[in-house]
Amino acid sequence: MKLVRYQGENEKEAMLKVKEELGKDALIVNIKTIKPKGFYKLFRKTSIEVTAAVDENISNSNEKKANKEFITNEKSGIIEQKTQNENLDIKGLEKKIEDIQSLFLNQEHVKGEPKSDNEVTSNKVNQIIKSIYNQLLDNEVDEAVANEIIQELHLKKTEDLDNALMVAYNKIIEILEKPEILDEIEKGSSKKVFFIGPTGVGKTTTIAKIASHYVLNQKKNVALITADTYRIAAVEQLRTYANILCIPLKVIYSVEEMEEAINEFQDKDLILIDTAGRSHKNEIQIQELGHLIGSVEDKETYLVLSATTKYKDLINITKRYNHISNYKLIFTKFDETSCYGNILNIKKKTNAKLSYSTFGQNVPDDIKEIDVQEIAKHLLGGNE
Repeated sequence: MKLVRYQGENEKEAMLKVKEELGKDALIVNIKTIKPKGFYKLFRKTSIEVTAAVDENISNSNEKKANKEFITNEKSGIIEQKTQNENLDIKGLEKKIEDIQSLFLNQEHVKGEPKSDNEVTSNKVNQIIKSIYNQLLDNEVDEAVANEIIQELHLKKTEDLDNALMVAYNKIIEILEKPEILDEIEKGSSKKVFFIGPTGVGKTTTIAKIASHYVLNQKKNVALITADTYRIAAVEQLRTYANILCIPLKVIYSVEEMEEAINEFQDKDLILIDTAGRSHKNEIQIQELGHLIGSVEDKETYLVLSATTKYKDLINITKRYNHISNYKLIFTKFDETSCYGNILNIKKKTNAKLSYSTFGQNVPDDIKEIDVQEIAKHLLGGNE
């Protein structure tokens, strides 16, 4: 007897391979699920492995032939069905991996002088690096940032795609760093948090989501302050959320009124402060914002940006807020973009900590700690 193993996307496909190759005399010894290993496990599906035993002395070629005809007919139905679902089953990164591997295979059959092992290895490394580099650029990663990631691959000189992807993945995670959301609120203390950023990025809705979380889930005493008196709609929107949550809201117009409001709410666990959506092109407004924030001690500041904003505009925005120190980054509208390169770019450019991401209008659900692993996988083609 000899043991032979066959794999398929499902048990039926694997069993068809057994019957086709070994005939009806094959004895099924074991059926198990195979999980992909290494970096591939982040993207690929599991498969089924069937182990079969067959008597080597039995000659049944005619039966195998007849059986093969039956299998061919049955497989045609499977192939037809599989073709219909092909677009649903193939994932972005898996296809890229197969394309690269196919390229390597084709290169080995090119006519000409045989290449040395070092030349073959160098070609493989270069092809892998080029593929990953292009993938990063396709996701709008800045060339300087992409080159930093690629430099890591050059240092490792890996000819294995699995290892190369893991090196790139780890480098991206290193750049993004661990996110930092609101610190723990200590009993008896009052945490003051400013939200700043350009117009139209969703600051007010983001504040409502965070306030709802701490009121409903953490059972904290929360107060709201808004300095966004330029837009009546913004004040009324925040007032509506304050009424729903049964928490106080104070509208302020000056630094003096800000200090009064902070003193009034000093018994609260958390004070969330909305600011006007200043134009990053208006220097006077940005300076006024700086004075307002500077009037409050022991605060946290979050710069709210849209994930859909162009990189050039993001650079200009963050430059205008340079005089405001130690802010963290919130990215909104994750559900409106498929390119996450700008998040990596701005993180590298500002060295500010990432914090939250938002992805819809539902309060308080559509907000979470930004998932750097998800971003890294997406930048390498894993979630396409």
